[in-house]
Amino acid sequence: MQIVRNITDMEGIASELKKSGKTIGFVPTMGYLHEGHTSLIDQCKKEADYVVVSIFVNPLQFGPNEDFDRYPRDEQHDTAVAQEHGVDYLFLPDVHDMYPQKTNIELTVKRRTDVLCGKNRPGHFDGVATVLVKLFHITRADYAYFGLKDAQQVAVVQGMVDDFNFPLSIIPVPTVRESSGLAKSSRNVYLSKSERNQAAHIFKALQQAQHFIIDGNKNPVMIIEEVTKFIKQNTDGSIEYVELLSYPELERVDEINQQIIIAVAVHFEGARLIDNIILDKNGNIPEAYF
Repeated sequence: MQIVRNITDMEGIASELKKSGKTIGFVPTMGYLHEGHTSLIDQCKKEADYVVVSIFVNPLQFGPNEDFDRYPRDEQHDTAVAQEHGVDYLFLPDVHDMYPQKTNIELTVKRRTDVLCGKNRPGHFDGVATVLVKLFHITRADYAYFGLKDAQQVAVVQGMVDDFNFPLSIIPVPTVRESSGLAKSSRNVYLSKSERNQAAHIFKALQQAQHFIIDGNKNPVMIIEEVTKFIKQNTDGSIEYVELLSYPELERVDEINQQIIIAVAVHFEGARLIDNIILDKNGNIPEAYF
């Protein structure tokens, strides 16, 4: 594995790989790698000739009440994980290299951001879009891998790729789960034993919603009510939202007659957890999301 810290060096490597006719798979991360990240890397490894992983804590996607400086960083750990999973190039740019001056152009994401987590994080996806435009150009990726645990981010990125005709494919990767069904997250370590047991019911609530749709219930309001009731009955968590929207458009629907997402966010004393399930109009997991 080669560690690359300079943008010019990464661009040169990517250019040579493209000249040789090889495909480049790209996994953008902010580091502190865990099993969610490694599932992306492992799938990338299967499908691309070369795997590039970036680690960059992007200041543009942090809001005024989100502490950029306290975001966890562990380069030694991340390097070991990347090496273990067969990464070819680990790209570690610094902030001054990525943003050497005040930007001349600001990207603003106009759709798919005023719902779910984006509703309370104004400007967050503008920062995500900006850094990804740079990283896609630097790495010259053919495929970019994103986890569906943050399905809103996947929808926003796909919209950007479509709008600006990027010559790459976005590959959504299913959420990695614990045996209980709880979505894997670095935040899970902050849950007490009782909270961890309760948190497993979040995915159970989503599965219950899936069964309602399979059984013919096409009413979004009723399904949202049932998911909310199930979470309240089985956890002490505080529900931030339960939403049912079209996917990837992330728009309200009056009836389930298209691909949809049911997404939730729940606050426990130790951590805020998010989860979702994406279903076709008949309640089945789709083979392709776009």
